[in-house]
Amino acid sequence: MNAERDLAPLAPSVVRALTDKLYEKRKVAALEIEKLVREFVAQNNTSQIKHVIQILSQEFALSQHPHSRKGGLIGLAACSIALGKDSGLYLKELIEPVLTCFNDADSRLRYYACEALYNIVKVARGSVLPHFNVLFDGLSKLAADPDPNVKSGSELLDRLLKDIVTESNQFDLVGFIPLLRERIYSNNQYARQFIISWILVLESVPDINLLDYLPEILDGLFQILGDNSKEIRKMCEVALGEFLKEIKKNPSSVKFAEMANILVIHCQATDDLIQLTAMCWMREFIQLAGRVMLPYSSGILTAVLPCLSYDDRKKNIKEVANVCNQSLMKLVIPEDDEMDEAKQSVSLPAEPASEESLSKPEPTSSGESGLDITALNQPLPFPCSSERIQVTLNLDGIVQVLDCHLHDTSIGMMTRIAVLKWLYHLYIKTPRKMFRHADSLFPILLRTLSDESDEVILKDLEVLAEIASSPAGQTEDHGPSDGSDARPSPVELHVPARASQLSSSGTKGLECSPSTPTMNSYFYKFMINLLKRFSSERKLLETRGAFIIRQLCLLLNAENIFHSMADILLREEDLKFASTMVHTLNTILLTSSELFQLRNQLKDLKTPESRNLFCCLYRSWCHNPVTTVSLCFLTQNYKHAYDLIQKFGDLEVTVDFLTEVDKLVQLIECPIFTYLRLQLLDVKNNPYLIKALYGLLMLLPQSSAFQLLSHRLQCVPNPELMQTTDSTKSSAGSKRMTASNIDYTELLQHFEKVQNKHLEARHQRAGRAEQLDRRVVL
Repeated sequence: MNAERDLAPLAPSVVRALTDKLYEKRKVAALEIEKLVREFVAQNNTSQIKHVIQILSQEFALSQHPHSRKGGLIGLAACSIALGKDSGLYLKELIEPVLTCFNDADSRLRYYACEALYNIVKVARGSVLPHFNVLFDGLSKLAADPDPNVKSGSELLDRLLKDIVTESNQFDLVGFIPLLRERIYSNNQYARQFIISWILVLESVPDINLLDYLPEILDGLFQILGDNSKEIRKMCEVALGEFLKEIKKNPSSVKFAEMANILVIHCQATDDLIQLTAMCWMREFIQLAGRVMLPYSSGILTAVLPCLSYDDRKKNIKEVANVCNQSLMKLVIPEDDEMDEAKQSVSLPAEPASEESLSKPEPTSSGESGLDITALNQPLPFPCSSERIQVTLNLDGIVQVLDCHLHDTSIGMMTRIAVLKWLYHLYIKTPRKMFRHADSLFPILLRTLSDESDEVILKDLEVLAEIASSPAGQTEDHGPSDGSDARPSPVELHVPARASQLSSSGTKGLECSPSTPTMNSYFYKFMINLLKRFSSERKLLETRGAFIIRQLCLLLNAENIFHSMADILLREEDLKFASTMVHTLNTILLTSSELFQLRNQLKDLKTPESRNLFCCLYRSWCHNPVTTVSLCFLTQNYKHAYDLIQKFGDLEVTVDFLTEVDKLVQLIECPIFTYLRLQLLDVKNNPYLIKALYGLLMLLPQSSAFQLLSHRLQCVPNPELMQTTDSTKSSAGSKRMTASNIDYTELLQHFEKVQNKHLEARHQRAGRAEQLDRRVVL
């Protein structure tokens, strides 16, 4: 700069001093400028004041020469000091050139700029607030300055500005929020620290309600919470803690819905602190906002369910997630099952809102997780006065999330249990809506029966039992309208429209499929599919078959289960599986405490229903000769049992056959057949019982079972009375048989027919095995 140039009213000596490289000379020049400006202020000469500021700004502060820029900065500070309380009139002209120097490459110049701005702000105090955004923007850059002196100077200016904001009641929060929202996503540690410090200050000012704008900055706060610096993480934790305290104090003014999706995202964070904090916020939101959170249930479940399977290393997150899950589940009420969703409403206190905002549709599900995360940001006002508002449960989205988790084989046991509890809860609270999803859920619920955990299987059975017995399953036609397809395809099993269509047309006056008010069309579909699963997965039948059926007998009507299964097995083409399944069912029937009542019902055959059940079971039990005999023993049909054993001579006696006879002998010695053993004392009225037992004895080789049964028969008194006479026809047992109106001749013929099928099937299997052996030899 040419020192001789006329820059009046600045004297040439002042101009030369301002551009000097020595600080002391520049300081002397600044004092001269301060004196000059004071004179102009006294004269109220605003034009000259503006002219001086313009010269210092354009010719010095924005000069290409570094020493001139330094002189311009100290000169502008001197002007501000001279102006005093009137500096507010010239703040724009004073601040802008100083802020430009914040970007200077010379660190010393940046420091001088910081020093100059400190003096300007110190004099102007509250008058700088209209320029707060540009000051904040400049300070946020200096906070990350690599030079320690610059950073130290910026901290002094920062503290001064915070004091001014704290003292003032004219801070423009609305204008500041967009800048804060932008700067909060900075990745620089010092900038983050600067941002958090300002948020804490603003939150502490009573007249500044930062809570109204929390949705704008909450996401950024959670991102800062993941910073590598422990100090910054701790500061952010404190800030979030203060906000949460404020939310608990004033829930009526909180925009819960606008922040729901932000929490959903951060509840799935990989950082433990972020996830735990977000989960704690979610817990409070659900408990404070209640049903306002329902539209976001699918997103919340996506975040919460995986956490339920965390190990002890994440015990805190798991516990909070469990509370969130339980609280959310309680929000679903029977009113959510209203068929006309448009008219559904619940009484919730709500602030006055436009009709448009209250009727916003639930976001549709999309993406891999079945959620449109961005759509969850739709605002929903939180209540503060009594008004009825619409809160719609997005059941489709929830079911989609639950179904997705059930299909995911990698999820933990507790998550699967929670998913099944949710499904059960929804079928209890909203059965009509849930039955729209029954067909899509049915296959995965059946596959879940193969789970390794007994607890998972128990919950799965509860859901299946509820589907099979819910009255809601009878209100709509969820299956096909006709039952003409007697053999359902492997892909989709069709349910007959009438239960009686499952019955054999040859049955004399018997309805083999039970019909009770507690069962619906899904009950038969369930039984068909369960047997198909046992057939295709024999290991499941061996390891869990008895467990599953016993639990179902507790959850559903045991008679219905045995009746329907027997009827389905009657048409089973895989005779080997039918025999195995009948053996399993028979063992359960004879030994399970859950079937005590059913055994008593069959023991006497006093009612038409019990006789109907016996005939139905008998026809399927014929797949296994020994189980058929045991059924006759259970129902006290001793003469028919004797007639059956007589037919055993025509059967192919195999090792498996003898093993089953052996097991039957062991069963006879169990408490189940105590009444049978006591009837051996009444030889006169039970001759066929003794004959049947001797028949079994004759079938057995010399084994431990043979010795056991032989010893039992030796205890029978008066063996000579075992001979059958005409007088026995009037015995109590014969009278019961006659009164029962059961055609035992027809049943015996059915037994022979079934056994002939089995014999033919065994021969075919043997022939195929022989052909295979020949091919191997060749």
